[in-house]
Amino acid sequence: MSSRGSVFVLGATGQIGRAAVRALVADGWEVRAASRGAGGDDGLPDGVRTVRVDRDGEGELAAALGDGCDVLVDMVAYGAGHARQLVGLADRIGSAVVISSGAVYADADGRSFDTQDEPDGFPRFPVPIPESHLTVEPGPATYGTRKVALERELLAASGALPVTLVRAGAVHGPYSRAPRELYFVKRALDGRPVRILAHGGRSRFHPVHVSNVAELIRLAALHPGARVLNGGDPEAPTVAEISRAVDEVMGVRSRLVLIEGAAEVGRTPWGVDHPVVYDMSAAERELGYRPVTGYAESLPATVEWIAGRLRNRDWRDAFPAMAKVYDPHLDLFDYAAEDAWLGNR
Repeated sequence: MSSRGSVFVLGATGQIGRAAVRALVADGWEVRAASRGAGGDDGLPDGVRTVRVDRDGEGELAAALGDGCDVLVDMVAYGAGHARQLVGLADRIGSAVVISSGAVYADADGRSFDTQDEPDGFPRFPVPIPESHLTVEPGPATYGTRKVALERELLAASGALPVTLVRAGAVHGPYSRAPRELYFVKRALDGRPVRILAHGGRSRFHPVHVSNVAELIRLAALHPGARVLNGGDPEAPTVAEISRAVDEVMGVRSRLVLIEGAAEVGRTPWGVDHPVVYDMSAAERELGYRPVTGYAESLPATVEWIAGRLRNRDWRDAFPAMAKVYDPHLDLFDYAAEDAWLGNR
């Protein structure tokens, strides 16, 4: 099969990057897989050329890009500076696909993921959220504001560099540095008989499997344009449904204890006060997108990978990024507190 053209994937050995490289190679593209660190190339398809590059090193990305590529896929772009870096190389890039985030959205009262820890601070979004919905203001302060700054700089220069921005939901699948499913997988491995869930177990934080993000990337590579698209699975399960699904994969049964509202226990990585669900109709309309997999369908491979990482290791050593995100603000596995709460009911 003749090559469709050349793709340069920046952040290729990360969670989404691996899936994107596989999808692009399978579709006939010649892929260069660029990453910052040594190692981590296991699992990449045969024939993929690997490149070491620190995009923040002076001139490194330009040197690695060489004569250029038909499509540049960027998994690790944050902020206006990275946007300007890509635009500065536009004469060597046919089009780009850049990963953004659903964290960019704000509600009509200005609430966003940045305000969720404030009293009554969690946003109330429409269900589902279209790409035309309000976003936070661009700036360097937070993850969401940096992603908006990235988006606006790139879209403003779309005449020079056509770019598809993918606002990914809660990404799941193997190779995650902070897998939310760990919350239930470890409890099953530890023999915990109960799952305590805040918000009545109804929290819905739209997930997206890496293969579905990879499919959006593949289609955007084939159909260049200036656009922003949401990235989500075909369904957004509740946290109670996720708990049951993980139990089923692991062959265990547990009792759900549902708490209305928030409490000192029962807080999970999906713990949102109001549903977060992304509208996928634009991707379907503009790219002909159809999801590759669903949440429950993809879960066995994710669970197997997490359980393998945990084997004979403390969870903080297996997933240091997860520990950094949630500790000390939220001890994910404070079983003593759970037992004390259950004993006082």
